[in-house]
Amino acid sequence: MVRGKWFLAAVFGSMVGMAASQVFAQADVIEKRQKLMKGQSAAAKAIKGAVESKDYATVETKAKDLMGSADKIVEHFPKGSTKGKTKATAAIWEKSDDFGVNAKNLSKAAGELAAAAKSGDAGAVDAKVKAVSGACGNCHKAFRAEKYSE
Repeated sequence: MVRGKWFLAAVFGSMVGMAASQVFAQADVIEKRQKLMKGQSAAAKAIKGAVESKDYATVETKAKDLMGSADKIVEHFPKGSTKGKTKATAAIWEKSDDFGVNAKNLSKAAGELAAAAKSGDAGAVDAKVKAVSGACGNCHKAFRAEKYSE
């Protein structure tokens, strides 16, 4: 009888441990994706300041940073990573193809901004900054909640 209770306690403890590890794994995924998105926000802010000062070398560098991080967006949203403090909506996984297209649109817009900055053409840079901003906004409108879940 005692052996049976120990067995049940061990099974229960294992189940609790597995559940806790999944919660921590999701928290880690969410933390990494938030770090990626905060990096994108910082790059976008740097681009805005660099455009205002006509520092096109910085615009080019930060646009390339955006392009590189945009290529990693989809991998930072694995299925099931919905629990925890996140603004990700279920639409990301329900419309995963559209989500992927949005990430590619940002990458493309950022690449075009980098090329425009390299050319030094102020008009082209302004147009491409608007394209990058539009790509970010379109994705956030479709796939990001206003408030954190939890």
